[in-house]
Amino acid sequence: MTEIKLYNTKTRKKGVFTPLDANNVRMYVCGPTVYDRAHIGNARPVVVFDTLYRLLRHVYGAEHVTYARNFTDVDDKINTKAAETGRSIRDITDETIGWYLDDMGALGAMEPDEAPRATEYIPQMIAMIEELILKGHAYAAEGHVLFAVDSWKEHYGKLSGRSVDDMIAGARVEVAPYKRNPMDFVMWKPSTDDQPGWESPWGYGRPGWHIECSAMARELFGERFDIHGGGLDLQFPHHENEIAQSCACCGEDTFAQVWMHNEMLQVEGKKMSKSLGNFFSVRDLLDQGYAGEVIRFVYLSTHYSKPMDWTDKKAKEAEATLRDWYRLLHTMNYTNDTVQTLKDTGQWKPHERVVEVLKNDLNTHQALVEVRVLSSTDLIPELAASLEFLGLVNDWDSLGQMASVGLGEYSGMDLSAFAELLTDARSVAMSTKNFAKVDELKAKLQAANIEVRMSKDGVELIPKADFDPEKLEGLL
Repeated sequence: MTEIKLYNTKTRKKGVFTPLDANNVRMYVCGPTVYDRAHIGNARPVVVFDTLYRLLRHVYGAEHVTYARNFTDVDDKINTKAAETGRSIRDITDETIGWYLDDMGALGAMEPDEAPRATEYIPQMIAMIEELILKGHAYAAEGHVLFAVDSWKEHYGKLSGRSVDDMIAGARVEVAPYKRNPMDFVMWKPSTDDQPGWESPWGYGRPGWHIECSAMARELFGERFDIHGGGLDLQFPHHENEIAQSCACCGEDTFAQVWMHNEMLQVEGKKMSKSLGNFFSVRDLLDQGYAGEVIRFVYLSTHYSKPMDWTDKKAKEAEATLRDWYRLLHTMNYTNDTVQTLKDTGQWKPHERVVEVLKNDLNTHQALVEVRVLSSTDLIPELAASLEFLGLVNDWDSLGQMASVGLGEYSGMDLSAFAELLTDARSVAMSTKNFAKVDELKAKLQAANIEVRMSKDGVELIPKADFDPEKLEGLL
């Protein structure tokens, strides 16, 4: 079995991934704060770590891999939305979690094995905070409990590569009279009567953000597990603080062994921002007609460690490529039932080259290159299995529809009359040996961004992503 190699943010090296227990591979990924729709930047780590999850399941066996991704359902943004709308916090978070799962499912993301909600692990958070106080790594002050960074100063900053003094000088930290050090961070804070809260040894209150993942990962996976992932924006302070809490509580070599972070996303070469008008949720793109498979393809086209640029051009190119592949696969009459039969009989395997490049630090860009090569061979079963492995086919029963009308928003215009016109012109040309009219019709159809396919079986007209029906006016 070829080894998986992953880049470890903590060691700043790419190395062979060796799970603590090959029969119990564990991965924890920081999930969303559930107060609104997930934007397309939020979706990048979902696709990245869903792809890694698929790879780990392929290598170690699905029954030997556990993937956890949490929901932060206690947060000031949620409190604010509840106050503004008059809705209950639970109602808002339940609805938002439903949106999130639907939208990520549309991108082909498998649901994790564990999806802990922070509010369901409050006792574990309180217990962990009590341990840290007893060990001298945390202190209570004015209804708050804070982690004492000075007690972990030798280790604090190793993930982000900065010293505590540099962080104090360069970071905007909350100034509070009850802090011993400006970098000390809150693990518990008091709640007012109109805010969510729980009884604790320090009074009625709620947890800080960072303690959530430390406590939930410990409860689900134990004190040591294999991989912790998330967006690069979480490296500091969230992940740095998670490491400090967990290792100070349980031992220096505890918590995650490998840390992975995906780079950020831009839109048309610019930082995504509401003020620039380039801020999109995943649902916005889906409603605009982009298929989830197209969005996922664009994400996979860039290595997770590099900044990704979402552009309309990339999306259209992805759509055209996928449609070509789907048309090719449609000729094999794959359905959900036939694919399941192939899986049950051990005949459904992604091509080894696709798997090999993914094993090299999750090189999804090269995996798509390998799929493109496959599409020009007669290895159609391997192509099909590889696309499903990459999450680019999620429903084989709908393959025919996607292959015939494309994946994005389509006008629904009936092109059969134009196909008949071209068929008749070709029939005449075959007799007269004058193909000028055929060439003229083809040129006009292609100018409208229609792919023209002519064979002995007939004429097939396939609208491209940028199909322009106005250019067909007057043709009939």
